[in-house]
Amino acid sequence: MQNSTLIQIIVDAITSTLQSQQVADAITSTLQSQQLVDAITSTLQPQQSDFKQEKNDLISRDEVCQILHFNKTTLHKHTKSGRLKSYGIGGRVLYKRSEVLEAVTPLKK
Repeated sequence: MQNSTLIQIIVDAITSTLQSQQVADAITSTLQSQQLVDAITSTLQPQQSDFKQEKNDLISRDEVCQILHFNKTTLHKHTKSGRLKSYGIGGRVLYKRSEVLEAVTPLKK
Protein backbone atom coordinates (compact mmCIF):
# COMPACT_ATOMS: atom_id res chain seq x y z
CA MET A 1 0.00 0.00 0.00
CA GLN A 2 1.37 3.42 -0.90
CA ASN A 3 2.00 6.06 1.75
CA SER A 4 -0.50 8.46 0.21
CA THR A 5 -3.23 5.78 0.25
CA LEU A 6 -2.44 4.91 3.87
CA ILE A 7 -2.49 8.57 4.84
CA GLN A 8 -5.84 9.02 3.13
CA ILE A 9 -7.31 6.00 4.96
CA ILE A 10 -6.11 7.39 8.30
CA VAL A 11 -7.52 10.83 7.53
CA ASP A 12 -10.86 9.32 6.44
CA ALA A 13 -11.06 7.21 9.61
CA ILE A 14 -10.30 10.17 11.86
CA THR A 15 -12.79 12.34 9.99
CA SER A 16 -15.61 9.82 10.33
CA THR A 17 -14.76 9.03 13.97
CA LEU A 18 -14.44 12.58 15.24
CA GLN A 19 -17.22 14.11 13.14
CA SER A 20 -15.31 17.36 13.16
CA GLN A 21 -14.28 18.98 9.90
CA GLN A 22 -11.84 21.33 11.64
CA VAL A 23 -9.88 18.47 13.22
CA ALA A 24 -9.79 16.57 9.93
CA ASP A 25 -8.55 19.67 8.08
CA ALA A 26 -5.81 20.27 10.66
CA ILE A 27 -4.62 16.66 10.46
CA THR A 28 -4.70 16.68 6.64
CA SER A 29 -2.74 19.91 6.57
CA THR A 30 -0.14 18.54 8.99
CA LEU A 31 0.25 15.31 7.01
CA GLN A 32 0.54 17.19 3.72
CA SER A 33 3.09 19.56 5.26
CA GLN A 34 5.19 16.60 6.42
CA GLN A 35 4.97 15.04 2.97
CA LEU A 36 6.10 18.33 1.45
CA VAL A 37 9.03 18.59 3.88
CA ASP A 38 10.04 15.00 3.11
CA ALA A 39 9.81 15.58 -0.66
CA ILE A 40 11.89 18.77 -0.48
CA THR A 41 14.50 17.13 1.76
CA SER A 42 14.88 14.09 -0.48
CA THR A 43 15.19 16.33 -3.56
CA LEU A 44 17.78 18.69 -2.06
CA GLN A 45 20.11 16.14 -0.45
CA PRO A 46 21.68 14.87 -3.72
CA GLN A 47 21.96 18.43 -5.06
CA GLN A 48 23.65 19.56 -1.84
CA SER A 49 26.40 16.94 -2.19
CA ASP A 50 26.85 17.89 -5.87
CA PHE A 51 27.18 21.52 -4.84
CA LYS A 52 29.87 20.68 -2.30
CA GLN A 53 31.89 18.84 -4.97
CA GLU A 54 31.53 21.72 -7.45
CA LYS A 55 32.30 24.29 -4.78
CA ASN A 56 35.56 22.55 -3.91
CA ASP A 57 36.55 21.98 -7.54
CA LEU A 58 37.75 25.56 -8.27
CA ILE A 59 40.30 27.09 -5.94
CA SER A 60 41.98 30.50 -5.67
CA ARG A 61 45.63 31.36 -6.22
CA ASP A 62 46.13 31.58 -2.46
CA GLU A 63 44.76 28.07 -1.99
CA VAL A 64 47.03 26.71 -4.75
CA CYS A 65 50.03 28.35 -3.07
CA GLN A 66 49.06 26.77 0.25
CA ILE A 67 48.64 23.32 -1.30
CA LEU A 68 51.94 23.44 -3.20
CA HIS A 69 53.86 25.42 -0.56
CA PHE A 70 55.13 28.21 -2.75
CA ASN A 71 54.45 31.91 -3.40
CA LYS A 72 52.41 33.67 -6.11
CA THR A 73 55.50 34.47 -8.16
CA THR A 74 56.29 30.76 -8.50
CA LEU A 75 52.62 30.04 -9.23
CA HIS A 76 52.67 32.67 -11.99
CA LYS A 77 55.83 31.09 -13.46
CA HIS A 78 54.23 27.62 -13.53
CA THR A 79 51.04 29.03 -15.05
CA LYS A 80 52.95 30.91 -17.80
CA SER A 81 55.02 27.82 -18.63
CA GLY A 82 51.85 25.74 -19.02
CA ARG A 83 52.49 23.38 -16.11
CA LEU A 84 49.32 24.72 -14.45
CA LYS A 85 46.20 25.89 -16.25
CA SER A 86 44.31 28.87 -14.86
CA TYR A 87 40.69 29.89 -15.36
CA GLY A 88 39.22 33.32 -14.90
CA ILE A 89 35.92 35.01 -14.30
CA GLY A 90 35.77 38.73 -13.85
CA GLY A 91 39.00 39.70 -12.14
CA ARG A 92 39.46 36.36 -10.39
CA VAL A 93 42.02 33.74 -11.33
CA LEU A 94 41.04 30.20 -10.39
CA TYR A 95 42.52 26.74 -10.75
CA LYS A 96 40.93 23.30 -10.79
CA ARG A 97 41.97 21.41 -7.67
CA SER A 98 42.23 18.13 -9.61
CA GLU A 99 44.56 19.71 -12.21
CA VAL A 100 46.76 21.22 -9.51
CA LEU A 101 47.13 17.85 -7.80
CA GLU A 102 47.78 16.09 -11.13
CA ALA A 103 50.60 18.57 -11.90
CA VAL A 104 52.57 17.21 -8.95
CA THR A 105 54.71 14.36 -10.24
CA PRO A 106 57.01 11.97 -8.40
CA LEU A 107 60.74 12.68 -8.58
CA LYS A 108 63.00 10.14 -10.26
CA LYS A 109 65.60 8.67 -7.95
